Amino acid sequence: MKQPLVVLILALLCVVPVWGQSPAEKELIKIENDWSNAWVKSDGKFLDQLYATEYYATGDDGTLYNKVDGIKDDTSAEYAEKSFSLSDLKVHIYGETAVVTSRANVKFKKGGKAEQFDVRSTDVFVKRDGRWQCVATQGTKVEKK
Repeated sequence: MKQPLVVLILALLCVVPVWGQSPAEKELIKIENDWSNAWVKSDGKFLDQLYATEYYATGDDGTLYNKVDGIKDDTSAEYAEKSFSLSDLKVHIYGETAVVTSRANVKFKKGGKAEQFDVRSTDVFVKRDGRWQCVATQGTKVEKK
């Protein structure tokens, strides 16, 4: 008799945070997940729609990428066997601007060499013509302790 009650309580604890999310927060979380999938699939068309004209990305080494360079790098054939697993997403909305922070585990092969690391990211979105576009992103590798 106790087991079904425990299962029900655990299920509710997993669902309750989703109930508290606004439609915009849910939309931005979906966009972040779609973005991850676009990177894995080297989907330049999706990235072109997502990145605003004035988009800039700051890499973990301080390198700046504009929209064209970002798409070129994100879709480069140099990368193989890519995966990108998001966690710890937090969305903050300020009218037509949003800031999304997250953690991701990134895996890929580049030049035959396997790489894997965690990265913390901050993405800034602006809502234009009824859709969210990313204007800036910054990622920092998480040091292993």
